[in-house]
Amino acid sequence: EAHIVGGSSRDWAGRKASEAFPFIAKADDFHLFELSRLVENPNADVAFLALPHGESAATAASLLDAGLKVVDLSADSRLKDLAVYEKWYGQHRAPSILAKAVYGLPEIKRSLIREADLVANPGCYPSTVILGLAPLMSCSEVDTDCPIVDAKSGISGAGRGAKLTTSFCEAGEGFKPYGVTRHRHIPEMEQELSELGGRPIKVRFTPHLIPVSRGMVSTIYLPLKDEMTRAHMRELYCSYYEQEPFITILPPGVFPDTARIRGSNQCHIAVEIDERTSVAIVMVGIDNLVKGASGVAVQNMNLMMGLEETSGLVGLPLFP
Repeated sequence: EAHIVGGSSRDWAGRKASEAFPFIAKADDFHLFELSRLVENPNADVAFLALPHGESAATAASLLDAGLKVVDLSADSRLKDLAVYEKWYGQHRAPSILAKAVYGLPEIKRSLIREADLVANPGCYPSTVILGLAPLMSCSEVDTDCPIVDAKSGISGAGRGAKLTTSFCEAGEGFKPYGVTRHRHIPEMEQELSELGGRPIKVRFTPHLIPVSRGMVSTIYLPLKDEMTRAHMRELYCSYYEQEPFITILPPGVFPDTARIRGSNQCHIAVEIDERTSVAIVMVGIDNLVKGASGVAVQNMNLMMGLEETSGLVGLPLFP
């Protein structure tokens, strides 16, 4: 069983977590310290890092040296190739950690995560794309060399900090693409899909910001190389994810809806075949804050620490 023994915050150091997040119950409250104090905590076994990209790596290295296991929610541990990381994110402050990190998508790398000291928590968009494409990466009927991904995310995907472009007046009635051809999740998707496929994979990825607080749906288009029925495609997904507690392959004609996965660690997947244009379509929905961030982080911790994988994650979605 896991217990919180402390946390850190630059803005809230020296205060209780409930002062920053009033929804935290008294029994679950804990103190927030300066980041340096976390390394000194003798009661800690594992640390979650939710620092900005570029700032997390050095702290992860310090925590690992202190004997803690680390789940890093930044991108600092996700990319194996230092040159690729620095192309998309800038200089890496602790490149030695890259070789130690395991990419933390449990449905794909469960056995490696169990043995890891450092887990790179996946990005939210890559989680939908990799989970959406994994069953097809060895499928001869579908061309997976360069999938087209049309993704949409709630505003919380941009973080909690105050920004003009994500303020209510700017984003509350808007719907727009962003990061076109240059979103920093692209190399993460390509790295993991290339590993699954055993060949270089490129991704055409366009994300969009939608005026909801949370939730994400990615729609993926792939040309067919041979005939395939929806029933056969759906059976591939049902078989691939048969034992997965957090993945649901939706019935034919039912599609992911962010309102039905809100607040849960669930991933809903639907598949369709457009016979008219010979295209396979995969639709994947998650809560970007749970299965796309904190939920899969807890799932990874459970695996790393030998706990029940679903512990703390089996609550129903928040509906309506």
